[in-house]
Amino acid sequence: MQKNLRWKLIFIIAFLAACAFFFVSPRESGSGLFSRLNLGLDLKGGVHLELRVVTDDALNQELHQDADRVSQELKSKKIAFVSSKKGNGFSVEVTGIDAAQSNEARAALEAMYGQKYTVRSASLEGKTNISLALAGSYMRSARESTVRQALETIRRRVDALGVTEPTLQIYGGSGQEVDDRIIVELPGIDDPDRVKSLIANTAQLELRLVKKDQSEAFTSVDAAVSASGGRIPDGYEILPYREDRGEQQQLEYLIVSKVPVITGKDLKTARRSTDSNGAPAVGFFLTSDGSRLFARATEQHVGEKLAIVLDNVVSSAPVINERIESEGIIHGRFTIQQAEDLSLLLRSGALPASLEKLHEQTVGASLGNDSIKSGIFASLIGFGLVVIGMLVYYRQSGVNAVVCLLANLLILMGFMGAVGATLTLPGIAGIILTIGMAVDANILIFERIREELRSGKTVRAAIDMGFGKVFWTIFDSNVTTLIAAAFLFQFGTGPIKGFAVTLTVGLLANMFTAIYVSRRMFELILGNRRVEALSI
Repeated sequence: MQKNLRWKLIFIIAFLAACAFFFVSPRESGSGLFSRLNLGLDLKGGVHLELRVVTDDALNQELHQDADRVSQELKSKKIAFVSSKKGNGFSVEVTGIDAAQSNEARAALEAMYGQKYTVRSASLEGKTNISLALAGSYMRSARESTVRQALETIRRRVDALGVTEPTLQIYGGSGQEVDDRIIVELPGIDDPDRVKSLIANTAQLELRLVKKDQSEAFTSVDAAVSASGGRIPDGYEILPYREDRGEQQQLEYLIVSKVPVITGKDLKTARRSTDSNGAPAVGFFLTSDGSRLFARATEQHVGEKLAIVLDNVVSSAPVINERIESEGIIHGRFTIQQAEDLSLLLRSGALPASLEKLHEQTVGASLGNDSIKSGIFASLIGFGLVVIGMLVYYRQSGVNAVVCLLANLLILMGFMGAVGATLTLPGIAGIILTIGMAVDANILIFERIREELRSGKTVRAAIDMGFGKVFWTIFDSNVTTLIAAAFLFQFGTGPIKGFAVTLTVGLLANMFTAIYVSRRMFELILGNRRVEALSI
């Protein structure tokens, strides 16, 4: 055997052995064989969600907050006005400003919000109304930021659940000027309803003071309004209060401050705890700024009630007995699982806007197993037919093509195992397609060798000419397919990307085995002998 050929064969064997190792060996100690290969949602079972981030929620929330800030700013400058509230569309409306102070008010608002709002004023009956309309560029930036923040919040929640190989991506719009849809694919989960609830829950935590002289819960909204003299005072609102009493839940109402003492942004962490009766509860711990605000508020309002509000519903309203600094507890009739889930939501942060579920698909594990069996069965049939065809038509040279086909599949599966790629049902389709395409290059080479033999070339010369003249044809045909696969990977969602990955790796492996491995096998057969005929 030629020395150069020996080293080439050693390289091929070592490379294929490495591929076999990454394909077969366990991912970590204690794992089973083939565990490096992850199974996608359609093979392992799980949940596919298509969600839309309602970015208008975030904008409206910001408008309400800015309206409160405008009110406080004007009061601090002793500028008289009637109201400051969110207006129609995406604007803040300030009404009833005295004409003598209108210029001062407008100058103050332009100085504070000129980069964010377009400020306009109008006079009516001796009073001035000022409208602050959100700038288009700011709205677009805020919407994009909201979607990115929602994606990261969902990612933190999914990571906390321990889901392996999740797929989360922003992929398109729904009539807005930004991409506001998020694809979530979670393979292998065994409690899809719980996971879907955890993902979609906004988990907005606020601690608000209950109105001091009306701290008792009311049975209805009308009762709360009547107790306030027919009008809820400025700075307060009515929120539902779900109080647990034994086995029953009674919905009541509390009058609470609009401005929270602290919010979820002041939260450092949260974990499952127990209340004074040993029942499951959620303990929360505040940041340094949150601790300072909380300590000052509880010190000033000892004896009053503090409402713990989750998603605009009062969860509990304990009495402040003393100054509290860095931690607190949310209690209710939680189960252990509910307390764990709530602490997970608080730790991962609140969603900046609500999520609208556009599409949902749950794939059972049994359906996934059926897909795997069908895919393996189809692959074996395709492989068997190709082998038979090559052996019948090209005789002994067909063995060369079959070995290249096996090497091609080994390289493909070894690569997926090495990088921890996820195998999906379209990915299996890509493997089946690769099986068919894997011998295409061999066929081109073999037919060219036949032509050279018919023209009177020797076996060795015919093989050299066959491989030499067909190289660029094989290269061009594979590159065009690779370009298509690249577009599928760039713009496709999870399963389509799986198809693109297997197709791409299969094509590259095909070029390596057909051009390099196949030629080394012919060289091994020929050796240094003079061969008069070739079975092809």
